[in-house]
Amino acid sequence: MGTLFFFHPAIPRLPLSSVPKPIAFPPPSCLRSEGNKNVDISQTISNDGQNVKQDNIWQSFKEAQQNILFLNKQRLGAIEELEKTSREKHSLLQKIKKLEAEKQAGAGKDNLSTCSELLLRIDAMVLSSMISPGEASELRSSVINHKVSLADVFNIISRKKDPELLGELRHFSHGHKKSGFHIVHICTEMTPMVPRGSVASYVTGISRALQRKGHLVEVILPKYASLNLDEVQGLREVNIEAYSYFNGQLHGNRIWTGVVYGIGVTLIEPKYFSSFFNREMIYGYPDDFERFSYFCRASLDYMVKCGKQPDVLHLHNWETAIVGPLFWDIFVNQGLGGTKILFTCHGFNSQGIEQPDKLALCGLDPLKLHRPDRLQDNTNTQLVNILKGGIIYSNRVVIMSSIYPKHIIVHNLSHELEPTLNDHRDKLVIAPYGLNKSTWDPSTDYFLPENFNAENINGKAVCKVSLLQQLGLSEHSSSILVGCIIPEGCDLDEKRVKEVILNANQHDVQFIFLGTSERSVLNQTLESLREELKDDNLKLLPTYDEALLHLVFAGSDIILCQSFLDPTDEIPLIALRYGAAPIALTSDASTNRVIPFERNFINQDHEATMYSKLINSSFSNMSLRLAVDEIRTSTATWKQKIMQAMAHDLSWDGECYDLHFAAYSAIKNM
Repeated sequence: MGTLFFFHPAIPRLPLSSVPKPIAFPPPSCLRSEGNKNVDISQTISNDGQNVKQDNIWQSFKEAQQNILFLNKQRLGAIEELEKTSREKHSLLQKIKKLEAEKQAGAGKDNLSTCSELLLRIDAMVLSSMISPGEASELRSSVINHKVSLADVFNIISRKKDPELLGELRHFSHGHKKSGFHIVHICTEMTPMVPRGSVASYVTGISRALQRKGHLVEVILPKYASLNLDEVQGLREVNIEAYSYFNGQLHGNRIWTGVVYGIGVTLIEPKYFSSFFNREMIYGYPDDFERFSYFCRASLDYMVKCGKQPDVLHLHNWETAIVGPLFWDIFVNQGLGGTKILFTCHGFNSQGIEQPDKLALCGLDPLKLHRPDRLQDNTNTQLVNILKGGIIYSNRVVIMSSIYPKHIIVHNLSHELEPTLNDHRDKLVIAPYGLNKSTWDPSTDYFLPENFNAENINGKAVCKVSLLQQLGLSEHSSSILVGCIIPEGCDLDEKRVKEVILNANQHDVQFIFLGTSERSVLNQTLESLREELKDDNLKLLPTYDEALLHLVFAGSDIILCQSFLDPTDEIPLIALRYGAAPIALTSDASTNRVIPFERNFINQDHEATMYSKLINSSFSNMSLRLAVDEIRTSTATWKQKIMQAMAHDLSWDGECYDLHFAAYSAIKNM
């Protein structure tokens, strides 16, 4: 009869070398009597052999288990390394594509940069008395009219001496009719050199939009010690001192010129009052009026010395509002008769309230200006209001407000300036902020696995799947993905965020929270939330990742915003651009309503911006729960709403440009 072998499926077969050798048993006669018991020695030995065999088998089993665990650990590590390498490769490819796109787009920028650099060199020739202001004006017109072909004619400008460059300019000049506006900003901020707030992003954004439309834009700034000069091309000091009036004397200034994003930039550095802008902060000092009135007077003195004759002087907030009275009382008859003033107000919280006698520092007459119809403050009548002067002494006033219409601003947000704004209501224009469409455009975004636009949003579903896979979230088709981008400098309301997440947990909603800075406080808050909630449908990512940021916008159905009222917050604009509904965190989860900042005011004022009408008609009064319900119950209607929102041009080139161009055109025709 054959021998039967039984193998437990969990126990591996052992190699022959591991099988214990046979044990020699003694003969059966070898019995030992112990009292009344007989002990079978051969049986005892047999049991011992069986125990040894079982011990060997279990030892081999344990070793096999350890080997399997080790190999599995190695396999998981290899998979993780492979995925990391794949992500790095993808990120590198995206960066290469982005650089290639920027290189291709740079062809147009070269002409703008060349134009701006030539104009700045012409300024230097006037300051050194090489040419007259009249000839400088003719040369500027020639440069402006031919800016499309300048890069082909004038190469390596920075290496050429002024006489050589002047000869080429005179040869190039043809005196064709001027096209487009020549605009000079006198301001205190500009990204990326002074990336402080709404003024900085606005100056750069609207200037680039204007230049793309064929206008020429220049910017004059103080030369702060804290300037970021990384993006300034061809920065050079003009080797001639420019003098300006202040406190009864002429004072020398160093003049620096360069080009930023194709925009000519002039930096004014006081010599005697060197401490004015050699400080840690831009604003917030007791002598801010002295600092900025000095800069404003120096800017106008410099322009007259150079023979600049722009179509529009564009001023910003109270810090440069004093240019208005200076222009009309002193400078308009110094070759600037064809120039008009546009004043942009970014808010009324800070108005520049000062003693009247300080106006004399920059050459103004306090007695002439300290009047109710001029600079006298409406509340503290013994003082002067510099912001009020900017409104009165300008040809147009642009109030930047993406949400509020004119009547709300005038009646509720003007901080005692309502009578002044009412008197000048006809020259008030409300304009929205914009975004940089070259950076934020889902139809060309190289960070996305598939592009899409308002006409065809199929690529958005691909982006959503890619985002879920990348973050390890469930790819269930019915899930709604909510992104929350936490901007730099924002204080996250941890309690409010927890309420939103817990309230949405019952509705199959997934959340992604992405930080845009390396702030340790924000990271700690996100980590605390992660530990407390421990939700598989929640991803908290405190580390900034540019590619992931673009993918979150593209893949999310909803983007949570801090509010719609912060002018520096581009998140609602980008969300709409990428087909995601912007929902404010101020929504009241328990009552399904938004905490109102001004209900239904659009019906009261037709002078609201298109962006304001879009937000208030579709998203401002919608809570997260209402948005989720509408996505589930009215899918087709929701999709149509999103596609219509995407079709709006919310960039600087859209509504914001149109309103500014109309304002420039109106004042030039006065």
